[in-house]
Amino acid sequence: MLGRIEEIIDNSVIINLSININEQPNLVNLHVIFEDGSAKKVVAEIANVNQTKMIVNVVGEINNNIFTPGANSKPSFKSNVRIIDMEELELLFGKQKTEFGQTNFGTSNVYEGYKINVNINDFFSNHYAILGNSGAGKSCTVASILQKLFTSSPKPPVNSSLFFFDAYGEYSHAFYNLHEKNPKLSYKAYTTNIIDPDCDILRIPIWLLDVDDLALLLDATSPSQLPIIEKTLKLVPILTGSSEAVIKRKNDIIARALQDILLSGSDSTKIRDQVIGVLTKFNTPTLNLESQIVQPGYIRTLKQCLYVDKTGKMQEMELVVEFTRAYIIEEQLEIDKSEMNPFYTLTDLELAMEFALISEGILKSDKVFDNANVISVRLHSLATSDNRHYFNYPKYVTRDQFIETLLWNQKTNSKAQIVNFNINYIDDRLAKVITKILSRMLFLKASTTKPRGSRAFHIIIEEAHRYVQHDSDVELLGYNIFERITKEGRKYGMFLALITQRPSELSDTCISQCANFVILRTLHPVDLKYIKEMVPNVSQEIVLQLKNLKPGNCIAFGTAFKVPTSMYIDIPNPRPLSNNVNLEAVWYELNNSGLNNGVVQQMTSNSPDSVSAIMAQQVNKANNLNMQTLSSTQQPVIQKPIQQPVQQPVPQNIQAPLPVQPQALKEITN
Repeated sequence: MLGRIEEIIDNSVIINLSININEQPNLVNLHVIFEDGSAKKVVAEIANVNQTKMIVNVVGEINNNIFTPGANSKPSFKSNVRIIDMEELELLFGKQKTEFGQTNFGTSNVYEGYKINVNINDFFSNHYAILGNSGAGKSCTVASILQKLFTSSPKPPVNSSLFFFDAYGEYSHAFYNLHEKNPKLSYKAYTTNIIDPDCDILRIPIWLLDVDDLALLLDATSPSQLPIIEKTLKLVPILTGSSEAVIKRKNDIIARALQDILLSGSDSTKIRDQVIGVLTKFNTPTLNLESQIVQPGYIRTLKQCLYVDKTGKMQEMELVVEFTRAYIIEEQLEIDKSEMNPFYTLTDLELAMEFALISEGILKSDKVFDNANVISVRLHSLATSDNRHYFNYPKYVTRDQFIETLLWNQKTNSKAQIVNFNINYIDDRLAKVITKILSRMLFLKASTTKPRGSRAFHIIIEEAHRYVQHDSDVELLGYNIFERITKEGRKYGMFLALITQRPSELSDTCISQCANFVILRTLHPVDLKYIKEMVPNVSQEIVLQLKNLKPGNCIAFGTAFKVPTSMYIDIPNPRPLSNNVNLEAVWYELNNSGLNNGVVQQMTSNSPDSVSAIMAQQVNKANNLNMQTLSSTQQPVIQKPIQQPVQQPVPQNIQAPLPVQPQALKEITN
């Protein structure tokens, strides 16, 4: 027995020690059992120890071989106090053998060699967050957890669908050989590098984007811009068609715009210029500047009728008004769906928006122009920039077909369990929008799948503080897709994983809906305060521990962990390419190999035009040299491996696989 209870204050119990603490190993963070002869045992964790006293914090109770976490139960003063035994420890941390439905996370920092196996349902059927400073081991932790998900369980989750948004393109190296480890498993990658792609370029069919998606893509700032986008989407499948009904609809839109101009009351010169401007850009085979106006005795073109005489009058104004009015359809023209074209491009969308703008009266109202023209300019910029490639899809597919295409690996001719989107080559704004668009597609797919919850999608976002924020989406659209996923996704089989070094910059709603947390070393006081306030079951003692964790060590808690669990994560194999730059190779090895001297000699003997080519050659050689060094070791050169914690002895009554030191704990067990 360790001693007798002296005092109980809230959740803490003070024990007068009856053992010689100088003869014992470090007992801090071990668990103790209070038993008073009843069926219930109170479990507590040792927080502090001095020469005469020990302070422990109650973490739960054991009743009928079931551990229930919580601090509601308190021990009686007559209780005997002892170190937890192996059978009781398994009730807290699980058994050592990884059974079906479980995956291994790591190894306990407190109980030497004790494997931490986690129930897959308890962890992955909830939203979760992996937090920690840069260099704390987040990338290796994520890669290790996911690798073990597919390798440590007796039966791999072949029907899983994990969509990984990779901010730096570093995880492909960790998962590329998934198929080699198990032929039933497959990994698929997409890149945003359109210049030198090493895999398929990420392309999203533009016709799958609805009003909300386009509002985000075009950075709409006002709800009044949404009707224009909505009208654009209604017009584009019509305007890309070529049937007689489609041409009539185009004529109706153009004619109404011309009527607004002709009857605006402006001076004739301005009216002429605006009419010519509209018909130059928007015209059909039957309504254009060369359309013939037939009158008794003569035939003139529409352009000729727009002539303004020396007095500033348009003599044929009434004739032009009557001519264009004939193209206006008073009753709504119904166009058969078969005549509409669901397959369109960014250029088609831009043209449809221009038609939508003139139909909204952009030419006769400066207010409409100022509000609407900005999204038209942004759409034009998108359609003419390199970013257009990400929305240039080669063939028509539905949303469901597109998602299935994302999940199908043609190289292995099988379903991919992990789909990686390398968004490293685009700016943060576009990366955020693409992440939201794809996440929303997956959410719509999950929420409409019958029976509900028959499929599961996991969205894993690296550097989540860049993308999962409280944006203006709520004011513009009425919701933020990530917040909707965290609030509603679980019932549809839609889950969100947030990986970040700045949790305080995340959306409060999203972080508050996470049920499991794996937290590595965190130093920023704002982040520590945020974790303590937003994450459940975080005590001041845990906050202090977070500041001093070694790389690769973490504290995990949530629905998958019955008590806060300190453990170290095994190094993944292979590792993600998250290492720092090797300055030894960059600064010194290149000089030793004579590369720099060779560059200087060639530069002095060649014309200036060839200097850039020579430098590019030498840089490529240097890069190849570094990659050979990296591939030969399969790990970064200067990054030290994750250090395992100082191993602590365990009580004598805990059996294998824990190492036993009976002499060190003799007095405790007696």
